Amino acid sequence: MSKIKLSKDFIRSTVKLALNEDLYPSGDITSSLIENEKVVKVKLLSNQNAVVGGLLFAKQAFKLIDKKIKFQIKKKDGSKIKKGSIIAIIKGNAKNILIAERVALNFLSHISGIATKTNQFVRLAGKKTKICCTRKTIPNLRVIQKYAVKLGGGINHRFNLSDEYLIKDNHIASSDLKNLVLAAIKNKKGKKITVEVDNIKQLNSIIGLRFNTILFDNMSIKNLKDGVKIAKKKYETEASGNVNLKTVKAIAATGVDRISVGSITHSATAVDLKLEI
Repeated sequence: MSKIKLSKDFIRSTVKLALNEDLYPSGDITSSLIENEKVVKVKLLSNQNAVVGGLLFAKQAFKLIDKKIKFQIKKKDGSKIKKGSIIAIIKGNAKNILIAERVALNFLSHISGIATKTNQFVRLAGKKTKICCTRKTIPNLRVIQKYAVKLGGGINHRFNLSDEYLIKDNHIASSDLKNLVLAAIKNKKGKKITVEVDNIKQLNSIIGLRFNTILFDNMSIKNLKDGVKIAKKKYETEASGNVNLKTVKAIAATGVDRISVGSITHSATAVDLKLEI
């Protein structure tokens, strides 16, 4: 799988784009009203319990506006924080802190939101079943979102379409399941192969072929248990579809190795954070 890279250059260029979006074409016309030399000390606080993430993005936002701003991190990425926790202390020119404030908070809130929601699923699934994300991500933010999933204790599915073979329902509807699997095996060149099935009949038609993972999609708990029992010793098993905080525990109890959850990236609620002068 493609590696999630959060290099200094990546963080800097990503934050720079966000600042350009916020400041073009005339800068922060409101903050420009503040006395130019006023120095303030600001607390970065959480208004809720959460898993925090994105601190290097926030720090970079202030740095790009003003290198003299000091950003002292009090909680590391991946830390579990309580409501009212001080996440960082920021000290510097008031006007410049306010210019970078929203961009910094947007990165923090979004990354922390995904990490927090992922962690809720991870805790409910238990130690034997892994929670993984999907490609249901905001365009151009996939690296950031998959990083956030890992902060929450989840794992990353394939990063993009080149990473592995994933034969899904629409591929099958456009061709023949067994022939597709055989073609993937013939052309795999070191790539993993995952095959999606939505019933036991489909599963039985490919049992014994040499691939890596069976993905059970939108199956009832009973059928999922039966499928896992058939496939367990031959393949890695995964479940998807109708996965939420109410159903994930029962799905994990079937013995499936991992559960993929689209909502941890496409529908995670931002964590409520604030700067307090």
